[in-house]
Amino acid sequence: MDKLYRENVLHAQGFEYVCGVDEVGRGPLAGPVVCAAVIMPPDDLIEGVDDSKKLAPSRRRELAEKIKQKAVAWAICRVEPQVIDRINILQATRLCMKNAVESLKIPPDFVLTDGNMTLDICVPQESIIKGDASCYCIGAASVIAKVERDALMAEYAAVYPGYGFEKNAGYGTAAHIDAIRRLGLTPIHRRSFTKKWQ
Repeated sequence: MDKLYRENVLHAQGFEYVCGVDEVGRGPLAGPVVCAAVIMPPDDLIEGVDDSKKLAPSRRRELAEKIKQKAVAWAICRVEPQVIDRINILQATRLCMKNAVESLKIPPDFVLTDGNMTLDICVPQESIIKGDASCYCIGAASVIAKVERDALMAEYAAVYPGYGFEKNAGYGTAAHIDAIRRLGLTPIHRRSFTKKWQ
């Protein structure tokens, strides 16, 4: 599979700065949703870039550093649990992706998003189902977003001990749900996701 196929088609059509966008953290019970936007150079492929969920944590961290070094531009944004509770996770993800695109130091002239997501931006865009596995720039965005969010949740683990955030990244594991029942909710828990345990 040629992961540069979509970018190459767009470059051939005259789009110079093709941006990939992905999110991490739509499903967890705690923590923000994190989105990354990345414009990668078309002629300097980093081997191993893939859907971040398929990669070992150490490999993800290694690739994230390479992506940031080689990227034409990259940006990471997050939307906090309180906003997720107020506007819902779908709208929070769209907002987060939009903010990431608009934070790039070089404005893109085409945006590729993972999944089925239309953003409120004035740039041509296309969403690609499973784009993080099939499209190079979306895969790169998924890697740096995942590394950023995992590091953030590890920091929260020190602030809110007992929930295992360094292991579960806020997802609803049995141990995490048990901790909610025993210890209650923290300020970073999503109230709209944890109603049955409140």
